[in-house]
Amino acid sequence: MEATDDLMTGQAMDRERWMRDVLDRLERPLVAYVRRRLGDPETARDIVQESLLRLCRADPTPVAGHLRPWLYRVCRNLAIDHLRKDGRMHALETTERLVDETGHAEPHAAAAEGDEHSALAISVLTLTPRQQEVVRLRFQDALSYREIAVVTGASVSHVGVLLHQALASLRRSMVEQPARTPCEKAACERNAS
Repeated sequence: MEATDDLMTGQAMDRERWMRDVLDRLERPLVAYVRRRLGDPETARDIVQESLLRLCRADPTPVAGHLRPWLYRVCRNLAIDHLRKDGRMHALETTERLVDETGHAEPHAAAAEGDEHSALAISVLTLTPRQQEVVRLRFQDALSYREIAVVTGASVSHVGVLLHQALASLRRSMVEQPARTPCEKAACERNAS
Protein backbone atom coordinates (compact mmCIF):
# COMPACT_ATOMS: atom_id res chain seq x y z
CA MET A 1 0.00 0.00 0.00
CA GLU A 2 2.89 2.37 0.72
CA ALA A 3 4.20 2.14 -2.85
CA THR A 4 0.74 3.10 -4.17
CA ASP A 5 0.52 6.00 -1.71
CA ASP A 6 3.99 7.21 -2.76
CA LEU A 7 2.97 7.01 -6.43
CA MET A 8 -0.20 8.98 -5.75
CA THR A 9 1.73 11.57 -3.76
CA GLY A 10 4.28 11.86 -6.59
CA GLN A 11 1.52 12.30 -9.16
CA ALA A 12 -0.19 14.91 -7.00
CA MET A 13 3.08 16.82 -6.62
CA ASP A 14 3.69 16.65 -10.39
CA ARG A 15 0.17 17.93 -11.03
CA GLU A 16 0.65 20.73 -8.50
CA ARG A 17 3.95 21.73 -10.12
CA TRP A 18 2.28 21.62 -13.54
CA MET A 19 -0.59 23.83 -12.32
CA ARG A 20 1.89 26.34 -10.88
CA ASP A 21 3.64 26.45 -14.26
CA VAL A 22 0.30 26.97 -16.03
CA LEU A 23 -0.57 29.74 -13.59
CA ASP A 24 2.81 31.45 -14.04
CA ARG A 25 2.66 31.30 -17.85
CA LEU A 26 -1.00 31.90 -18.64
CA GLU A 27 -2.78 33.72 -15.83
CA ARG A 28 -1.75 37.24 -16.89
CA PRO A 29 -2.57 36.84 -20.62
CA LEU A 30 -5.89 35.16 -19.78
CA VAL A 31 -6.89 37.97 -17.40
CA ALA A 32 -5.97 40.56 -20.06
CA TYR A 33 -8.04 38.66 -22.66
CA VAL A 34 -11.14 38.47 -20.45
CA ARG A 35 -10.69 42.06 -19.26
CA ARG A 36 -10.73 43.23 -22.89
CA ARG A 37 -13.99 41.34 -23.41
CA LEU A 38 -15.71 42.56 -20.24
CA GLY A 39 -13.95 45.79 -19.25
CA ASP A 40 -13.96 44.70 -15.60
CA PRO A 41 -10.64 43.53 -14.10
CA GLU A 42 -12.21 41.92 -11.01
CA THR A 43 -14.69 39.87 -13.01
CA ALA A 44 -11.88 38.94 -15.40
CA ARG A 45 -9.79 37.57 -12.53
CA ASP A 46 -12.80 35.63 -11.21
CA ILE A 47 -13.44 34.09 -14.63
CA VAL A 48 -9.80 33.10 -15.07
CA GLN A 49 -9.78 31.60 -11.58
CA GLU A 50 -12.87 29.56 -12.45
CA SER A 51 -11.27 28.37 -15.69
CA LEU A 52 -8.16 27.27 -13.79
CA LEU A 53 -10.33 25.42 -11.28
CA ARG A 54 -12.02 23.65 -14.18
CA LEU A 55 -8.59 22.71 -15.46
CA CYS A 56 -7.73 21.23 -12.05
CA ARG A 57 -10.89 19.12 -12.15
CA ALA A 58 -10.58 18.16 -15.81
CA ASP A 59 -9.20 14.93 -17.15
CA PRO A 60 -5.77 15.96 -18.43
CA THR A 61 -5.90 13.65 -21.48
CA PRO A 62 -8.18 15.79 -23.72
CA VAL A 63 -6.35 18.97 -22.70
CA ALA A 64 -2.87 17.60 -23.45
CA GLY A 65 -1.28 19.45 -26.34
CA HIS A 66 -4.10 22.02 -26.45
CA LEU A 67 -3.79 23.69 -23.07
CA ARG A 68 -3.58 27.33 -24.12
CA PRO A 69 -6.50 27.29 -26.60
CA TRP A 70 -8.51 25.12 -24.18
CA LEU A 71 -8.11 27.72 -21.41
CA TYR A 72 -8.91 30.61 -23.76
CA ARG A 73 -12.03 28.75 -24.90
CA VAL A 74 -13.17 28.13 -21.31
CA CYS A 75 -12.52 31.80 -20.44
CA ARG A 76 -14.38 32.94 -23.55
CA ASN A 77 -17.38 30.75 -22.74
CA LEU A 78 -17.44 31.86 -19.10
CA ALA A 79 -17.25 35.52 -20.19
CA ILE A 80 -20.16 35.01 -22.60
CA ASP A 81 -22.13 33.27 -19.83
CA HIS A 82 -21.38 36.18 -17.52
CA LEU A 83 -22.64 38.69 -20.09
CA ARG A 84 -25.81 36.67 -20.65
CA LYS A 85 -26.43 36.32 -16.94
CA ASP A 86 -26.09 40.07 -16.45
CA GLY A 87 -28.46 40.71 -19.34
CA ARG A 88 -25.74 42.57 -21.17
CA MET A 89 -25.33 40.28 -24.17
CA HIS A 90 -25.37 43.05 -26.76
CA ALA A 91 -23.25 43.17 -29.87
CA LEU A 92 -19.61 42.66 -28.94
CA GLU A 93 -18.76 46.16 -30.20
CA THR A 94 -20.64 47.61 -27.26
CA THR A 95 -19.29 45.24 -24.63
CA GLU A 96 -15.67 44.87 -25.67
CA ARG A 97 -13.33 47.65 -24.73
CA LEU A 98 -9.77 48.20 -25.76
CA VAL A 99 -7.84 48.03 -22.53
CA ASP A 100 -4.11 48.41 -22.17
CA GLU A 101 -2.07 46.19 -19.88
CA THR A 102 -2.38 48.70 -17.01
CA GLY A 103 -6.14 48.36 -17.10
CA HIS A 104 -6.92 51.85 -18.39
CA ALA A 105 -9.67 51.98 -20.98
CA GLU A 106 -8.84 53.39 -24.38
CA PRO A 107 -8.67 56.00 -25.95
CA HIS A 108 -6.91 57.81 -23.06
CA ALA A 109 -4.05 55.33 -23.00
CA ALA A 110 -4.00 55.26 -26.79
CA ALA A 111 -3.74 59.05 -26.93
CA ALA A 112 -0.57 58.80 -24.90
CA GLU A 113 0.72 56.33 -27.49
CA GLY A 114 -0.02 58.76 -30.29
CA ASP A 115 -2.65 59.59 -32.84
CA GLU A 116 -1.79 56.69 -35.13
CA HIS A 117 -2.44 54.19 -32.37
CA SER A 118 -5.73 55.93 -31.60
CA ALA A 119 -6.77 55.79 -35.25
CA LEU A 120 -5.99 52.09 -35.37
CA ALA A 121 -7.90 51.44 -32.13
CA ILE A 122 -10.92 53.28 -33.55
CA SER A 123 -10.61 51.38 -36.83
CA VAL A 124 -10.63 48.05 -34.99
CA LEU A 125 -13.99 49.02 -33.49
CA THR A 126 -15.44 49.29 -37.01
CA LEU A 127 -14.74 45.60 -37.68
CA THR A 128 -17.41 42.98 -37.14
CA PRO A 129 -17.40 41.47 -33.63
CA ARG A 130 -16.02 38.19 -35.00
CA GLN A 131 -13.20 40.02 -36.84
CA GLN A 132 -12.38 42.02 -33.71
CA GLU A 133 -12.11 38.83 -31.70
CA VAL A 134 -9.75 37.04 -34.11
CA VAL A 135 -7.59 40.17 -34.54
CA ARG A 136 -7.22 40.51 -30.78
CA LEU A 137 -6.51 36.81 -30.28
CA ARG A 138 -3.89 36.89 -33.04
CA PHE A 139 -2.13 40.17 -32.30
CA GLN A 140 -2.74 40.85 -28.61
CA ASP A 141 -2.66 37.27 -27.35
CA ALA A 142 -0.31 35.85 -30.05
CA LEU A 143 -2.44 32.76 -30.68
CA SER A 144 -1.88 30.70 -33.83
CA TYR A 145 -4.64 30.25 -36.40
CA ARG A 146 -5.22 26.73 -35.07
CA GLU A 147 -5.47 27.98 -31.47
CA ILE A 148 -7.88 30.75 -32.53
CA ALA A 149 -9.99 28.12 -34.28
CA VAL A 150 -10.18 26.10 -31.06
CA VAL A 151 -11.09 29.18 -29.01
CA THR A 152 -13.76 30.50 -31.38
CA GLY A 153 -15.10 27.23 -32.75
CA ALA A 154 -14.38 28.36 -36.33
CA SER A 155 -12.35 26.33 -38.81
CA VAL A 156 -8.68 27.23 -39.30
CA SER A 157 -9.40 28.36 -42.86
CA HIS A 158 -12.29 30.56 -41.68
CA VAL A 159 -9.96 32.16 -39.12
CA GLY A 160 -7.62 32.97 -42.00
CA VAL A 161 -10.47 34.48 -44.00
CA LEU A 162 -11.62 36.59 -41.03
CA LEU A 163 -8.10 37.87 -40.41
CA HIS A 164 -7.57 38.62 -44.09
CA GLN A 165 -10.84 40.57 -44.30
CA ALA A 166 -10.11 42.41 -41.05
CA LEU A 167 -6.59 43.40 -42.07
CA ALA A 168 -7.80 44.55 -45.50
CA SER A 169 -10.47 46.67 -43.82
CA LEU A 170 -7.96 48.12 -41.35
CA ARG A 171 -5.51 48.86 -44.15
CA ARG A 172 -8.23 50.69 -46.10
CA SER A 173 -9.36 52.71 -43.10
CA MET A 174 -5.81 53.70 -42.20
CA VAL A 175 -5.10 54.82 -45.78
CA GLU A 176 -8.32 56.82 -45.83
CA GLN A 177 -7.37 58.68 -42.64
CA PRO A 178 -6.97 62.42 -43.20
CA ALA A 179 -3.38 63.57 -43.65
CA ARG A 180 -3.61 65.75 -40.57
CA THR A 181 -4.08 64.43 -37.08
CA PRO A 182 -6.70 66.03 -34.81
CA CYS A 183 -3.91 67.82 -32.93
CA GLU A 184 -2.51 69.22 -36.18
CA LYS A 185 -5.97 70.40 -37.26
CA ALA A 186 -6.53 72.17 -33.92
CA ALA A 187 -3.14 73.89 -34.20
CA CYS A 188 -3.95 75.04 -37.76
CA GLU A 189 -7.32 76.40 -36.64
CA ARG A 190 -5.69 78.32 -33.77
CA ASN A 191 -3.10 79.77 -36.13
CA ALA A 192 -5.76 80.78 -38.67
CA SER A 193 -7.67 82.85 -36.10
